Amino acid sequence: MARIDMLVKLFMGFVYVNVILGYVESSYSGVTKYHDAIRRMALVKAAHIIRNGDGASQPQSYSTPLVVSRSRVLHVTDYGADPTGRLDSTEALEQAISDAFGSPVDAHLMEGIADLGGTEIHLDGGTYKISRPLRLPKTSGGNFMIHGGSLHASNNFPTDRHLIELWPSSASLSYEYITLKDLMINSNFRGGGISIINSLRTIIDNCYISHFTTNGILIQDGHETYIRNSFIGQHINIGGDHREKDFSGIGINIMGNDNAVTDVVIFSASIGVMVSGQANVLTGVHCYNKATALGGTGIYVKAPGLTQTRIMNCYFDFTGIVAEDPVQLHITGSFFLGNAFVLIKSLAGVVCGVNIVDNMFSGDYTGVEIVQLEQSNVPFTNIDQVIVDRNNVRGMVLKSTVARGLVWSNGTTWTVDFSRVLLFPNLIKNVQYTLHAGATFPNHMLRNISKNCVTVESNVPVSATLHVSVDQSMVGYI
Repeated sequence: MARIDMLVKLFMGFVYVNVILGYVESSYSGVTKYHDAIRRMALVKAAHIIRNGDGASQPQSYSTPLVVSRSRVLHVTDYGADPTGRLDSTEALEQAISDAFGSPVDAHLMEGIADLGGTEIHLDGGTYKISRPLRLPKTSGGNFMIHGGSLHASNNFPTDRHLIELWPSSASLSYEYITLKDLMINSNFRGGGISIINSLRTIIDNCYISHFTTNGILIQDGHETYIRNSFIGQHINIGGDHREKDFSGIGINIMGNDNAVTDVVIFSASIGVMVSGQANVLTGVHCYNKATALGGTGIYVKAPGLTQTRIMNCYFDFTGIVAEDPVQLHITGSFFLGNAFVLIKSLAGVVCGVNIVDNMFSGDYTGVEIVQLEQSNVPFTNIDQVIVDRNNVRGMVLKSTVARGLVWSNGTTWTVDFSRVLLFPNLIKNVQYTLHAGATFPNHMLRNISKNCVTVESNVPVSATLHVSVDQSMVGYI
């Protein structure tokens, strides 16, 4: 009889385990660590029932509902994606993204944008070949992440698209708080890497984007895209590439407002960062893309008339900054190596509210100026509140809007020439001078400030030293 009871208990335990496992397998098609944990729990409980004889024969004072919630971490390998990169995985990845957007929680972000509850598309550390862009669904959504693997464009990927596209079907904001993290994106010289269009609070973090022909990252309209801790380059190198003169494309193309780029390396492209929106900030960006001497630009600020851009603590390695008609541009704390310089380009002759201060410049003693004016279109005529000062220079020519000088003479005229150091030609707005003479007390006056030269005259000949401070950045008060 005891043997029969033991067999009954073993049978009941076996049935219990199979019910649990059957329910779990029917609740979700994939196999994950979560489901493995559920199986282990079921086995442990079944063993406990058999060991203590409290299965079917003992009444329970509580019930354990057989409810298993579906995980919001979707593994693309569960959808049939090939992590070796040999087979095309486009459809599998598209299905995973579609499923992620198909199960929002009962909450919203911005009006009309569904909260996806932190749903993740996990690439499981694989490399996936795709033949068309991974475009988020037309259905709006947010609080969503794609991470943890590599994407590689196939040989027939469209050359005018990007591998990942946040591209809403309407002009309204459709995506918010989308995170693209820990990704390696190889565009295979078939278009671009990532495009963020009309999206809100997007994060691109720890990504490596290479082999693009258009843009590594494109930001268009929208608001507050943050790019950080990433590496971007058309060709994978560490400088000194024999193909450098042929580099093309733009590392990061910002065509919107209020975005931030932080601690990013642009190691090959024709233009490192193109900025054509307002109120953007770039911090800790290292540009050693195509050198200026070969036609490249580190950061190109193409927002004439209303710039409102801050460039801070960056590193320009043989490639510098170009700014068109800048209005409110701040460049500070940066290092310019290899004759890299700042070029202010005139379109309509406007330069206002520009600070180029506290930077370091290093060159090869060939006479390159640290800040240059390009006035081939029209000369600068609207100049106001431009401060170029407190920069230290080695092997390049210092240019400034503030200067000090002195000259000794025994006579009636003293002239200090600031034309080599002052940035703007023939534009001294303020002069302070002291005529330091010996025992004689002559009458003297400021006589001329044309062509960036300051001339003082006295009424009688005297041996004296003229000390002069000039400023081109004074504000005109009414």
